[in-house]
Amino acid sequence: MDLFEKKPAANSKNLSSTPLAERSRPKRIEDFVGHEQIVGPDTVLYQEIKQNRIKSLILWGPPGIGKTTLAKVVSNEVQADFISISAVTSGVADIRKVIDRAEKNRKHLNKTTILFIDEIHRFNKAQQDALLHAVEDGTIILIGATTENPSFEVIAPLLSRCQVYQMKALTPEQIRKIVEMALKQDKQLSELNIEISDWEVLLKLANGDGRRALNIIEKSVEVAGKQKENPKLNRTVFEKAALQKILYYDKAGEYHYDLISAFIKSLRGTDPDAAIYWMARMLEGGEDPKFIARRMVILASEDIGNADPYALTLATNCFTAVTYIGMPESKIILSQVAAYLAAAPKSNSAVVAINKAIDDVKRQPDIAVPLHLRNAPTSLLSDLGYGEDYKYAHSFPNHFVKENYLPPPLEKQLYYIPSNMGKEKNMRERLKKLWEGLKEYPTDKNTAKDE
Repeated sequence: MDLFEKKPAANSKNLSSTPLAERSRPKRIEDFVGHEQIVGPDTVLYQEIKQNRIKSLILWGPPGIGKTTLAKVVSNEVQADFISISAVTSGVADIRKVIDRAEKNRKHLNKTTILFIDEIHRFNKAQQDALLHAVEDGTIILIGATTENPSFEVIAPLLSRCQVYQMKALTPEQIRKIVEMALKQDKQLSELNIEISDWEVLLKLANGDGRRALNIIEKSVEVAGKQKENPKLNRTVFEKAALQKILYYDKAGEYHYDLISAFIKSLRGTDPDAAIYWMARMLEGGEDPKFIARRMVILASEDIGNADPYALTLATNCFTAVTYIGMPESKIILSQVAAYLAAAPKSNSAVVAINKAIDDVKRQPDIAVPLHLRNAPTSLLSDLGYGEDYKYAHSFPNHFVKENYLPPPLEKQLYYIPSNMGKEKNMRERLKKLWEGLKEYPTDKNTAKDE
């Protein structure tokens, strides 16, 4: 098909060959479902659309959430010449054709040209450079769609000329509204009086993807058979249509906590195979990958600690990467980090230390700071003995001097007792040697037990 060839309008002959997701696209911004924070009546973008002052923008988010639909709605609202190209199949020559057409629209028809580029992150630098001047002078209004973070994939000069909108996965309520609108308004489906008995299964299979939900509905009608009236769409029909079994997984229920408990205990127990299995169960059940990543950050300190300090860095980076990338790719990152945390040496010395210290603080909350540890910013405080006899560690050999840093009632207290695991083993021996005579570290080398 030529770049500018018009697709034939859906009619009685070709309507059945047009996918339901395409037939169901709204024409007005008021009928667009979801993303109220971006295009709701009180937003800047909504006002720009209604006042025909639309500017170039990039829509960033997972598949099936309405990026293409929003671009078409915007174009329809401002009555623009809508040209859609794919970054996968188009090149610089195609861009130049669009710009030439846009210049003619502007000069002879006083008409806005919207260029929609799907998967804009796949454009190379030369292709993106070819857009710059036309975007800057307003010859074309660019609407780019991407599933990747545009900060990493779109060149800075083009990015600075566009407003970036991050679009999240649709909520179950929004998916249901999209499906109900399609069932009511689509000419083919509205005549069938379709009955959906297992909404929960459909919404889980859709997993925040409106297009997928509509595709499942369309396929389910076929699976349900040749019923001319009142086809019933239930769990069995949906699973056959989606070619996928749905796992029951209530994110707010007991089973949710059972699975995360099994996952954490497997990590703590140094069993990467079990940890990855339980994680797979959660992911397949629709668990938020960021929830799993957050729990691994906590475990990295609570159960590994200074036995392998890098574990916390890796777990924190995992959460950041999962936030940027999203599913399904995030499962690879989660698997890598879970395997590392499970295999790492374990220590709970850090959590034992802070719990002991908090217990002492609660028992004796008002112990005074010893004078030699107090700050003396004025001569009056200095005369009162603040900071007197304080020994500056860097003035002594090896940057260490035996000094009492705890208040008198707690001078002999040990809070942090390094285990004999990983890097903590060296820390334990060093501290024991430095504080010999003042602090009595246990002779046993077992990991400290949480009290």
